[in-house]
Amino acid sequence: MKTVAQLFFKYGAMNSGKSIDILKVAHNYEEQNKPVELMTSGVDTRAGRGVIASRIGLKRKVTPVLNDTDIFKLVKSLDHRIYCVLIDEAQFLTKQHVLQLCHIVDDLNIPVMTFGLKNDFKNELFEGSKYLLLYADKIEEMKTICWFCPHKATMNLRIHNGKPVYEGDQVQIGGNESYYPVCRKHYFHPDLKNVEENE
Repeated sequence: MKTVAQLFFKYGAMNSGKSIDILKVAHNYEEQNKPVELMTSGVDTRAGRGVIASRIGLKRKVTPVLNDTDIFKLVKSLDHRIYCVLIDEAQFLTKQHVLQLCHIVDDLNIPVMTFGLKNDFKNELFEGSKYLLLYADKIEEMKTICWFCPHKATMNLRIHNGKPVYEGDQVQIGGNESYYPVCRKHYFHPDLKNVEENE
């Protein structure tokens, strides 16, 4: 019986190991001589456009997804068989991109695994995350702990000049200097004084 491909969305707050996980999945496929198509959003340029980089130092050059990228056409045009499509920073995908991923799964029978944030610093859904939550066959939360306490982090707190920021543009690329993974309590009441004293 033929295996039916599925669309996966693995989401988590900042620092939950999403980039490490996607690189590990790619390695596991490739170790078995099963090629994958590895992509990341072209919006995130922290390590350079088209680079997946984890905080522990692993990095890899991959295909960037831009606003006008047709992911379905790109995958269909490949001259070799691929066993999985893997996409990092999936929160930055558009609705059209997510629908293209559905076609890859349904029409080409290739599994697609996406990794990204669910909510932005204002606790609004990103466009890519919204449609992945609607269309994905399987949804999994990747867990990490709050920057200020042992509770699970479910939100991303934006920081500027040592103060929490709750308004502004949705997309501002940054790492630990700009964002903390936090629980709900510390999203509204971050203990930034203690962070400054420990630095």
